Amino acid sequence: MANILLLANINCDRIFQLDKPLHSGGRFHYQDGGLRLGGGGANTGLGLVWAGHQVSLVSQVGTDDIGDWIVAQASTQGLDCRMVQRFEGNTCEMLLVMTPDGERTIIRPQRPLFTLQQQPQWQKWDAFYINTSAQGADEWALAAMSQSETLVVAQLAKDERPRPCHILIASKTDMQGRCNQAPWQFAQSIAGDNLQAFIVTDGEHGSTVYQSSSEQHVLAETTEVVDTTGAGDNYAAGVIHGLCNGFTITQAMKEGAKWAAFAVATPSSVPGDKLKQYLS
Repeated sequence: MANILLLANINCDRIFQLDKPLHSGGRFHYQDGGLRLGGGGANTGLGLVWAGHQVSLVSQVGTDDIGDWIVAQASTQGLDCRMVQRFEGNTCEMLLVMTPDGERTIIRPQRPLFTLQQQPQWQKWDAFYINTSAQGADEWALAAMSQSETLVVAQLAKDERPRPCHILIASKTDMQGRCNQAPWQFAQSIAGDNLQAFIVTDGEHGSTVYQSSSEQHVLAETTEVVDTTGAGDNYAAGVIHGLCNGFTITQAMKEGAKWAAFAVATPSSVPGDKLKQYLS
């Protein structure tokens, strides 16, 4: 299996289950769902671990008890956390407000500046995934693509920063108000000339992949929605798994759709037992 390096956040999520959907001016009762491991690093990484890949995480947490808890939880579940950086200070909880229809609202503090340190030896890595605003991520991606055969997959950033990569992934919501040109030209302006495919996901409506001279649509998997948290992270994990196993881009997208369906049918952000059973 593949050696995969993830540059993504790991969090301590605190869950609040509301009694009804959110609306302006409303009053709500909640049940405290407690703490759980979350963030793109965990949501993407654990499924890849279950699929048999060696997964290492580059992230940042504080030197407090919550930071210790996050690293311990991630390590216990199979993620290599030796490249996780520690900053002096507290690791704030992420607040996830869940409504009965499975939708969620995320409330988080401003993250401290995260600056990447010494680059890894890229020849060791089969795939590199970027889903964070860490400073220096673009330099890491460019080095990975120029110095080795590492596959670079990236999520579209929330701002206009570059994301050099082979595969760029975005949700349709991410694109709203930002793409005033053809999708492929927009993606190239973000990802550069090494771009091979631009995937745009649209929930239950499936996903579309844009390439230099083609456009293909892949259907979503039908499932019951319990908790939408982590759907995009698990979709990306399925795509990475597929590509590392030699799938075509549309085959990898179908795999991503399966992983996302397992994720939203599970009351957690990390993939559940059904994905484990599928992979075994």
